[in-house]
Amino acid sequence: MSPKIHPPRARRVLAAAAVLLCSTLAACGADGSGAAAPGKPSAAASRPAVTPTAPTAPTTPAGGSAAPTLPPGPGGAAPVFSHGKRDGGKRVALTFDADMTADQDERAARGERFDNPQLIATLRRLKVPATVFMTGKWAEQYPAQARSIGGDPLFEVANHSYAHHAFSTPCYKLPTVPLKGARADVERAFDAFRRAGVKNTVPYFRFPGGCHNDAVLRAIGPTKATAVQWDVVSGDAFAKQAGPVAREVLSQVKPGSVVVMHCTRSAAPVTEEAIRRIVPELRARGYEFVRVSDLIAGR
Repeated sequence: MSPKIHPPRARRVLAAAAVLLCSTLAACGADGSGAAAPGKPSAAASRPAVTPTAPTAPTTPAGGSAAPTLPPGPGGAAPVFSHGKRDGGKRVALTFDADMTADQDERAARGERFDNPQLIATLRRLKVPATVFMTGKWAEQYPAQARSIGGDPLFEVANHSYAHHAFSTPCYKLPTVPLKGARADVERAFDAFRRAGVKNTVPYFRFPGGCHNDAVLRAIGPTKATAVQWDVVSGDAFAKQAGPVAREVLSQVKPGSVVVMHCTRSAAPVTEEAIRRIVPELRARGYEFVRVSDLIAGR
């Protein structure tokens, strides 16, 4: 996974990307220390995304509602979507990863918050459509919130794996889903959404850490899900001030952009404040907020 970045800001934004992706380590407790430690995604993860020229008709994959998807890649591989049309008008999709892993149940029981209801309330107040990429574990921990988000026409719920394990290695020291278990992991998350009563699910999947390769794209192909990456890194993971997060987003957004942010209070505590700065400024610039499905439909 490598968002398109152009000098002279490349080093700074790539550093922000590393922080974002490495944030999963502290959340997952991968090294037992609670500190994020960067790693390197696989070479295949940084290959150009498959970008078919037109979306297919709405389909209903395992666990997803009818929504536009991209045609499959070679060998039935899941297609990859990173941004919408650059000449399709000033439209931008805000996406929020609701991360939670299997080992975080005890931390949640001790009071750590992996949700962010204030963020969702602010999106509603500002009438901002968004796509929430949710892990199955998050839906199990917060079923009422998952139902509420999934029942609101402002939002759509997409798949972020069951327990935020990596689907290819190396990937920032995340625990790994075996290749033969990749499809089952995606389907298990959709099953968790159904059990929680989440209605507005869409057939999109975001790889934890953004890490993927050709083999895993083929492995999850039968789910008929479109893999969704991003082209704007917000840097909200573990940020302590909202200003730098807002500036990162505002400096990178282009027509058709997909912005990656987080919906986890413990790991991204300033996201809601950043949204209150980002939304009015982008609207003043003439941008319209849409969901990922809207961008895919417009390709």
